[in-house]
Amino acid sequence: QVQLVESGGGLVQAGGSLRLSCAASGGTFSNYAMGWFRQAPGKERAVVVGISRLGSSTYFTDSVKGRFTISRDNAKNTVYLQMNNLKPRDTAVYYCAAKDTSISGLLYRVPRDYDYWGPGTQVTVSS
Repeated sequence: QVQLVESGGGLVQAGGSLRLSCAASGGTFSNYAMGWFRQAPGKERAVVVGISRLGSSTYFTDSVKGRFTISRDNAKNTVYLQMNNLKPRDTAVYYCAAKDTSISGLLYRVPRDYDYWGPGTQVTVSS
């Protein structure tokens, strides 16, 4: 079983940047496709970005393309979300998720596909 812990959230002004990290423990990290989701008050949890087991494939929701990047370091059991040019609409709790999969190139885009979740980290972007 994998445990996930996010870090790096906080308060930032519009146009600023944050780097979120998600550290995994308790499993073989390279067996997991990873995703970042976010949930704003009153809204459903939605995918932001995803990355395949070995990092060969990535997915970005349209609203973050060109602003966010995702990377993973399997040696450090960590996935990163670099968020640039942040906007107030990016304000949400950001969750890291892991999907146990044997298929190296697949991405997963809905919450029910994922097996493990972190507790979340708050990102607040002020205007």
